[in-house]
Amino acid sequence: MSNLVKAIQIEENGGPEVLKLVEIEVPAPGENEITIRQHAAGLNFIDIYFRTGLYKSALPTGLGFEGAGEVIAVGKKAAKRFKKGDRVAYGQSPIGAYAQARNVPAAQVVHLPKGISYEEAAAMMLKGLTVQYLFRQTYRLQGGETILFHAAAGGVGLIACQWAKALRVKLIGTVSSPEKAALAKEHGAWAVIDYSKENVAERVLELTKGKKVPVVYDGVGKDTWMTSLDCLQPRGLMVSYGNASGAVDGVNLGVLAAKGSLYVTRPSLAAHVGTPEKMQAAADELFDLVLKKKIKMRIDQRYPLEQAAEAQAALAARQTTGATIFTLE
Repeated sequence: MSNLVKAIQIEENGGPEVLKLVEIEVPAPGENEITIRQHAAGLNFIDIYFRTGLYKSALPTGLGFEGAGEVIAVGKKAAKRFKKGDRVAYGQSPIGAYAQARNVPAAQVVHLPKGISYEEAAAMMLKGLTVQYLFRQTYRLQGGETILFHAAAGGVGLIACQWAKALRVKLIGTVSSPEKAALAKEHGAWAVIDYSKENVAERVLELTKGKKVPVVYDGVGKDTWMTSLDCLQPRGLMVSYGNASGAVDGVNLGVLAAKGSLYVTRPSLAAHVGTPEKMQAAADELFDLVLKKKIKMRIDQRYPLEQAAEAQAALAARQTTGATIFTLE
């Protein structure tokens, strides 16, 4: 393989039009890095936050945090865990996954079992590890709970629906259309609420026979903040893990008292998988459910790198279901 590969870069923050297809050189890996010839990369909302400048990165920069492929070069210290030809995946890397090949710190890469394809891995790593930390670490579900999960038909949501079912947890999912409601139900949601037609808080009260829920998982942000708080039991936990509709700001802590001594957390994946061991353990729990067919990855959109702008625009406009990946063959 030539050291020159195709990649997406941005030189300024802005709309999808700032995404540029360029050729970059991939240097030899550092001693703690491996070089991955990527077969697929994942698309996530966080990529849009970095493109627009909501989240900051030095410019110019690549985009993307999630990918899968095979190891083609290994740094000296990375050789303890990896060798050429290993199948690998990652969901929490330095920015720059929209590329045919790249160097990634070995500590942020996991071994990929043979039964899982590169495309499945690229679609599941960031989203699947997100569900792992939400359900197994941030608020550890025991089974039997009824929970609220926003955007249940999205990439993270469809994994959450299946994982909740595997844990015998009743997941109430919010969606924006009858088609998305059907999709969430098909993937294991116990109940769905179409927020374009129904009042979410009132419906949660009905579904739980007045009890509300002990935890709300909210990746939407600003638009759903108050609704989410209204769905929580006294001393319930609001897990605000994303900003698809914009950042939550101006939070009044007094509201938490008024609504029942509520707890709030703003978790991130990085804080939950801070060592190679924790990362591999979280990934293994995800992979195990995939190999047992309890979680099936639904990839509804595939784009070549040169259509990165169209891919991001579709995600931002909520025109996608399931996962979106870039094919890098």
